[in-house]
Amino acid sequence: MLISRHNMNINNRIASLLAILVLLPACQSTTRIDEYRQGPTSDITSGDSVVVLGRRHSSGHETEIDFISCVGQALSSNQSGINIIPEGDFIDAMYPYFETSTAPMDVKNLDRLVQNPAVAAKFAEFRLRFFIWIDGSTETTDKKGSISCAVGPGGGGCFGFATWDDEANYEASIWDFKTLQLAGKISAETQGTSYLPAIIIPVPLLARVQAGACKSMAQQIESFLQ
Repeated sequence: MLISRHNMNINNRIASLLAILVLLPACQSTTRIDEYRQGPTSDITSGDSVVVLGRRHSSGHETEIDFISCVGQALSSNQSGINIIPEGDFIDAMYPYFETSTAPMDVKNLDRLVQNPAVAAKFAEFRLRFFIWIDGSTETTDKKGSISCAVGPGGGGCFGFATWDDEANYEASIWDFKTLQLAGKISAETQGTSYLPAIIIPVPLLARVQAGACKSMAQQIESFLQ
């Protein structure tokens, strides 16, 4: 009798979780893009280079390296003919001028930096036209539910249900090296909810907000530069 009640409880929990799975909305994310243009960029030519860099001046708030890499790779895959310099390659080549503690914080500081003949020569070698500085991060804003796992004589498994909200907020500042002015800014805000139902085995259903923000920002930057 005890065994049948135990099995009944497990069956009821499985049935409840299966019902939740059927009613779950698809894991979707929504993105909002804002653009502010201050100067023209239409005279960019094939062969000009763009470097995408992350703002990492604060140890407690750093733009993720994988997000910067994602935006750079997305821009590299377009057919515009613009050369995208990988962040790591650029920082290594320009050492120590673009390390976390020494990188210019605004266009005015970039103007002072280019007075250095070695820096100016390297920029010319790269055929640099635009610096794209990206600041922001992806954070989990709310968690609900729980998952419990146990192992017994008959085997083990996990039961439960958890959700969490993710929010990606990034802003790209586009510096025009030709005019040494801010050409404009692009912001991307993506929100989504992820689900983790567990019926014996946890099955994550993820809202990939960072990937959504990367794709949207790269498309908007490409449009901005063209």
